[in-house]
Amino acid sequence: MTLLFETLAWLNDSARWAGSNGITQRLLEHLAVTAGVVLVGAAIALPVGITVGHTHRGRTVVAALAGAARAIPTLGLLTILGLALGIGLQAPVLALIVLAVPSLLAGAYAGVENVSPATVDAARASGMSELQIIVLVELPLAAPIILGGVRAATLQVVATATLAAYVADVGLGRYLYAGLKTRDYPQMLAGAVLLMILALLLELLLSAVQRAGRRVASPSGSQLPHHA
Repeated sequence: MTLLFETLAWLNDSARWAGSNGITQRLLEHLAVTAGVVLVGAAIALPVGITVGHTHRGRTVVAALAGAARAIPTLGLLTILGLALGIGLQAPVLALIVLAVPSLLAGAYAGVENVSPATVDAARASGMSELQIIVLVELPLAAPIILGGVRAATLQVVATATLAAYVADVGLGRYLYAGLKTRDYPQMLAGAVLLMILALLLELLLSAVQRAGRRVASPSGSQLPHHA
């Protein structure tokens, strides 16, 4: 109980929320790293996944690569990259991208691949080009599964981004490492609590976005978009 009260006191200290090392700054840094990693991961994974799902080619190779990426220990990869690239954000960002890509990739190709072949054939018969089929038919119907992949990747990254503090002075992980180094356990617990709250808020937000994607996709599944 004493540790809990000390942690609450640590969090309630207004001085800890201000300045370049304050909680607000650390939260913003953590969110920025998470958003940047997910955006870069999406730029890599979504086009590949959508292409694989649309063409139904290369699924085995993509699944094998995604499985291999999942099997790589993020801390081990971060250590190797940190030794190669030195102190800074480069190493953790690259390690986190490797973590994010499999979920994004799986969501993209699974979502597009699961679109009804009859719907795709009807769109093709109506004269749509392959790009139009992807953009106007497959992506809207696949949106809930794609968003599920984004949701999974985001939650994985936001939780693991604490490792960025291993080689860079950013994010909520600094409270964990600094607390461990100085045996300041209230600081460590406060950092963990802040991370859990942030992850829960992102989960609620992304769950709402995914539900909205389902509502948008459901009515469109019964008919093709008008095409001149």
